[in-house]
Amino acid sequence: MPKRCCTTALLALVGGMACAAGLEPVSAPVSAAMAWATGAQAWLAAMLLGVALALGMLSLVQRNQQGSLFLAGMMLSWVLLRAGSGPTALGLRPLLMTLLVLCGVQYLLRQINTQQEHVTHALLIQCLVVPLSLLLSGGEVEALARLWHSVLVLELVAAMAWVLAQRWRRWRADPVAETRLACPHPDFRLLTVLLVPTMLALLAELALSWTDVHLWWISLPWLGLLLPLAMLGLGLDAIACVARSRLDAERRVAAAEQRMQERIAEVERQHAKLAEQKLEQVTERERKRIAADLHDDLGAKLLTIVHTSESARISTLAREALEEMRLSVRGLTGKPVHLIDALGDWRAEVVLRLGQANILAEWKSPTDEITQTLQARSYVQTTRILRESVSNIIKHSGATHATISCAVQEGDFILTVQDNGHGIPAELDGRLDRGHGMASMKSRAKQMHGQCLVESGPGWGTVIRLTIPL
Repeated sequence: MPKRCCTTALLALVGGMACAAGLEPVSAPVSAAMAWATGAQAWLAAMLLGVALALGMLSLVQRNQQGSLFLAGMMLSWVLLRAGSGPTALGLRPLLMTLLVLCGVQYLLRQINTQQEHVTHALLIQCLVVPLSLLLSGGEVEALARLWHSVLVLELVAAMAWVLAQRWRRWRADPVAETRLACPHPDFRLLTVLLVPTMLALLAELALSWTDVHLWWISLPWLGLLLPLAMLGLGLDAIACVARSRLDAERRVAAAEQRMQERIAEVERQHAKLAEQKLEQVTERERKRIAADLHDDLGAKLLTIVHTSESARISTLAREALEEMRLSVRGLTGKPVHLIDALGDWRAEVVLRLGQANILAEWKSPTDEITQTLQARSYVQTTRILRESVSNIIKHSGATHATISCAVQEGDFILTVQDNGHGIPAELDGRLDRGHGMASMKSRAKQMHGQCLVESGPGWGTVIRLTIPL
């Protein structure tokens, strides 16, 4: 019941205003439609007021939102213009329209990144000329107000058309650059969708006001919706643009933090690498110093014992110790050893030692050309593993034949030592690492990042297979 009463009162008000304007009364359906349009304008006014306040605060916080301050002024001018739409405010409408045009033109100029001082000065002078002309008009306020209203509407439409034309030229010249325009510039397509209908509505309203007053009165509430809708769309896009800018800034900060973390990690890796190189240099110098001391001091003394000792056993032990020392010195100097030279040294030593023990030695080397090299430490460790294997054959296997095979496969060097002895006794099964130097051999292989496998059984001999990376 209250809702019906309000509708009836609103229809009566519209009819009364039509009569006051000297027009024929409108029908009830038309009055109802006008009432709906008037109510929509009221809701738009409330929304524009809130958006204008938000844009005002944004323009104070962010410098790149200064154009939004003029949009907020345009919204407030329209709200005041609608509030002063009664017959008693006939002279006030051109003044408010002047402010609306001033703010609207300044906002539109910033959509093409231009500020023309002569246009700004002309608009400010117009803000003074309009009220002065109304004050000096005498009894012609109504006619002069309508004239000024028409001029101001045409100025606003011309500004909209000019800005759209400029943006269209830029779009045609470089669509990518136009799309990349930063906030607060709305997208060209959105600007076109909002401004073109508004321009047509303003022109239609202006034409009807001078040609058909009755039709103008009926269509005014509906045509008047497009300008506030356009301002509302632009305002919401500006606010959304701030939100998008915030998200983009957060993503850029996150990306910058990630790049910073990557650079820190890279610096840490470089620092660790430099520290490792420094340590390696210090270690290398210390190795060379120790090798020089062993060769010059201990080597000379052992050589003296070999040549001056009257005991054959002592002389033999001194010679063996001298060979071990020379091998250690060679490993400390760090010079790589050609694999073919190492194979020659190993073959001469193994054949000699096994021959002295009356064990037939069969040596099998790769048939292909050998170009690989061994690190000095790998050469030393492999030599000691081979010597330990030969010593086990001589001392423990009881073998009469031994086969030593060498091969290079897929970047690995494989050394296999096999004998036909009686094998490792069964009572040592499961304890190979604690007998015959097996633990030492496997430890040396592990230091070279390789492996040493031992296979044995009573009656079929022992096989030792060493695999190390080259």
